[in-house]
Amino acid sequence: MNSNLSEKALMAFIYSSLFVLMFVTLYPFWNAIVISFNTGHNTALGGLSFWPRDFTMKNYQVVLRDSRLLDAFVVTALRTVVGTVLSIFFTSLFAYGLSKKELIGRKYYMVICVITMYFSGGLIPTFLLIRELHLMNTFWVMVIPGIISVWNMIIFRTFFIQLPEGLEESAKMDGCNHHGVFFRIVLPISGPVVATLSLFTAVWHWNSWFDASIYITNPKLLPIQTLLSNIVNSNLVSESSQFLKQTTVKAIQQANIVTYRSLLMTTMVISTIPVLVVFPFVQKYFSKGVLVGSLKE
Repeated sequence: MNSNLSEKALMAFIYSSLFVLMFVTLYPFWNAIVISFNTGHNTALGGLSFWPRDFTMKNYQVVLRDSRLLDAFVVTALRTVVGTVLSIFFTSLFAYGLSKKELIGRKYYMVICVITMYFSGGLIPTFLLIRELHLMNTFWVMVIPGIISVWNMIIFRTFFIQLPEGLEESAKMDGCNHHGVFFRIVLPISGPVVATLSLFTAVWHWNSWFDASIYITNPKLLPIQTLLSNIVNSNLVSESSQFLKQTTVKAIQQANIVTYRSLLMTTMVISTIPVLVVFPFVQKYFSKGVLVGSLKE
């Protein structure tokens, strides 16, 4: 009887702890959603928690009609798609080569790759390199520098090493070369690891802001996270209400409905939605894909 009570008490403690953890994790995002659907002047009164007191869609209307924010969303979407596809392609191709035991200098190449995970050239040398390559103020400055991920390469390589050698041998007997084996045999059966690393890479590109803040000065090339970071840092506080100032007098009179904070929260919510939509479709690959990196050669 005592053991049953102890077990029930332990389970109650575990579930209570998990509930508190879930609440602490989800509440900030939920509060941002509530603020985005609440009028700005009402939010300024404080005490807003679980539900909008003065519901409005004006915040979303302003954000979705602001060409500056729409341009940032387009740039971010293009960066995420192009950057993810190129990164997964070249990283997996690189990992496939390093997974071959007959590759001369294989361990030497791996040591060089691992060193880059701990040491870099530094911010200033990297900036000078980017400038000399004429990548400043271009879309590709957000894609090319991160096209190879050593961490993802190690996970890919570990996964490729675990594949049965008979698959490649039978393909080569049928006339396939290394490229044919990779594209026709290896890559199609690497769904779990490709899906998992694709999501990780896509989330990284979608949330990345630091590189664009350094290498890009053209406002039309800024991704949404960099633009949002500038707003948070109050560098664009005056620009955040630029839309209202350039519209009609009626819009100016309604400025108390749409405020800097309400626009900020609305932009944050919109920029988070794509990741939340994609995540459930690849969640089933996580258990198998993530554990691949823990396997040893």
